[in-house]
Amino acid sequence: MLMLRTSWDAEAEVANPADYQYKFCPRGTNNTASIIYVYNLSKLFNRKLHEDGGNSLYRNASVGDYPDKVYGLFLCRFDVSHQVCQNCIFDAIDILVESCNGTKEATIWYDICMVRYSNNFFATTLETSPFLCVQNENYTKEPDKFTQILNQTFNDVIRNATSSDSKNAAQTVNISSFDTLQTTAHCIPDLSKSDCTVCLNSAVAQIPTCSKGKRGARIFCPSCSIRYELYRFLVDTPTVTVTAPNKTRKRWITIAEAASAIIVFLLSTSFLWCIIRRRNKRKQEESQAFPLFPLDLIDIVKATQDFSQENKLGEGGFGPVYKGVLADGKEIAVKRLSRTSGQGLQEFKNEVTVIAKLQHKNLVRLLGCCLEENESLLIYEYMPNKSLDVFLFDSTRSVQLDWKRRISIIKGIARGILYLHEDSRLKIIHRDLKTSNVLLDHEMNPKISDFGMARIFGGNQSKANTNRVVGTYGYMAPEYAMGGIFSVKSDVFSFGVVLLEIISGKKSTGFYHSEHGPSLLAYIWKLWCEGHAAELMDSVVKQSCDQAELLKYIHIGLLCVQGDPIDRPTMSSVAVMLASDILTLPKPTQPAFSLSRVVSAQFVSHSEDHCSVNAITLSTMSPR
Repeated sequence: MLMLRTSWDAEAEVANPADYQYKFCPRGTNNTASIIYVYNLSKLFNRKLHEDGGNSLYRNASVGDYPDKVYGLFLCRFDVSHQVCQNCIFDAIDILVESCNGTKEATIWYDICMVRYSNNFFATTLETSPFLCVQNENYTKEPDKFTQILNQTFNDVIRNATSSDSKNAAQTVNISSFDTLQTTAHCIPDLSKSDCTVCLNSAVAQIPTCSKGKRGARIFCPSCSIRYELYRFLVDTPTVTVTAPNKTRKRWITIAEAASAIIVFLLSTSFLWCIIRRRNKRKQEESQAFPLFPLDLIDIVKATQDFSQENKLGEGGFGPVYKGVLADGKEIAVKRLSRTSGQGLQEFKNEVTVIAKLQHKNLVRLLGCCLEENESLLIYEYMPNKSLDVFLFDSTRSVQLDWKRRISIIKGIARGILYLHEDSRLKIIHRDLKTSNVLLDHEMNPKISDFGMARIFGGNQSKANTNRVVGTYGYMAPEYAMGGIFSVKSDVFSFGVVLLEIISGKKSTGFYHSEHGPSLLAYIWKLWCEGHAAELMDSVVKQSCDQAELLKYIHIGLLCVQGDPIDRPTMSSVAVMLASDILTLPKPTQPAFSLSRVVSAQFVSHSEDHCSVNAITLSTMSPR
C-alpha cells in the first residue's frame, strides 16, 4: 500500500478553502493513452464533468468505446455550493491536463473536490491505495484522551455515512471550553455500504501512523476520505456537546458560532469572487488549455450547412474541406476524412498528434476535432484566401502577388519550417510541403498546413527510413522518393522547389517543355549556367522586382535542391541567407533531376557540375 504524507498550516488553509492537495498519475508503457483516448478524455472533461459540476456535487460518466473508453468522476465536499464545486473541478482539470497529459488514469485531490479518470470502470470498486495523509503541524495537549474521543466520534460518523445514500456524514463536538472537534467521512456514493465501511475504517486506521497526536489531518484514497480538525472547517453542521456547559459558557459558544458563521460567509464570498475572476480569465484560454478541444458533430453539421457543396473549399488526399460558421459567428475550415481516402484514420490521428502541440504564426491553427458517428473531422481556423497555388498559378489572381508580397511569403514559410525543425518542443519533418499546403490569411500571410504525413523525430535522431513513401512528386527530395530516406534536408528540398515556383510563377509538377527542359529544376539550372537566370522572373512582377534580389533568391533556391542532402543548407542557414545581403553564398551544383519522368542528356552536364556565371560574392558563410 502506498502512503504519502505531508503537512499544512491551519491558518493558511482557511484563506484558501479550495486548497490543492495532491495528484497521482502513474506513467509507464501500459499507461500511455492513444490519441483517440485523449480526445475522449477531453470530451469527458469539457462536456461531462466540468459542465455537470454546476448542477451536482457528484457525477460519474464515460465517453467512447473500447479500447479507448474513458471513465471519470468528480466528487465535491457535501457542504459547498454547486458553483464552488464547479470552480474546483475546473482547477483540478486544469492541473490534470497540464501534468498528467498522455496517461490513461489519474486522480487529483483538493480539499473540497476530487477528480479521477481511468480506462477501467471504478465507481463501484473499492480502492484504498494510494493513501494520502495531510497532517496539521500542531500537536494536542492531551493526545491519549484526544485519541479516545476521536475514535468514538469516527465510529459515529462512519456509521452515519455508510447508512446514507450520499455516503457522507459529519459531526461537530465541543470537547472543552476552547476546542471544537469537527470530523467528516466521505465515500464515492456508488460504493456499496460494506465497501464504504471498509474504506473509511482503513482510512481511520492510518491516523496512528500519519497523524498521531496532531490537531488535525486529512486522509484521502481513491474511494473515500476522512478529515478531523480542532476547529470548524465546514460551512454549517450541528454541534454535539460532550460535557454540559454552564449558561455563561453556552452563551459565549452561541456568540462564537454566530461570529464564525459571519466570518465563514465573508471568506466564502471573497473566495468565490476571486475564483470567478480567475475562471473567467481562464475560460478565454479554454481551447488552448485542452490539447484536443472536442466539438459536437451537430454543431459542425449546422456550421457547414450539412457539408453542402456550396461550402466546399477544396479536396486533398485526406478528403474534402468545408467552410463553416459557428453559432457565435466564428468562421472555421472543416477537414472531413473521406471513407475512400488514401490517407485514412492513421493520418488523421497523426495530424492531430502533431499540430495540437504546435503554436506558430506561420502554421495553421487547429481549433478542435470531432470523432462521432463514423465521422472524423478536424476544425481549423479559416483562411479566406485559400492556398498559395490558387493565386500563384492563376493568370488573373497572380497579379495580387507583387514582388514584395512574394518575398514576405517565402520568408514566412521559411520561419514556419524552421520552427518545426528547431524551435518547437519537437523536431518535426513535414514531408509534404508544397504550394497547395501553404494557406493565406486575410492579409496574405502564409500558414503551413496538412500535417497528416508529418513525422516526429526524438532525441538526437537526424533521419529515418520508410517503405511507405508519401508526398507529392515534384516536391520530394530524391533520397526520399527513391530510397524512402527522409530528414530535415528533405523539407529543405521541398522548400527550395516552393521558393523557385514563387519566383517563377511556374509549377514544378507536370512541367515539361521540349525547349526549356524536362523539369522546372532542369530549366532553372540551364538558365543559371547560361547567365540568363533573370528570365525566370514571373512576368507579372517585372515592374516591382529587384533583379539583384531575384538572383539571390534563385541562388538560395538552387542550394536547397541540391541532389546530395549534405550539400543542402539547414533551415536556420536558409533563414540567415534570406535575411542578409552581405553573405557570400556557396556555389550551387547541378540540382536533382531524378524526379522527372524523362531526363534528357542535353540538359545534364556530366563534365561540369558547377556554374559560376551568376555567382554572388558578398562575404563568407557555409550552410553545412
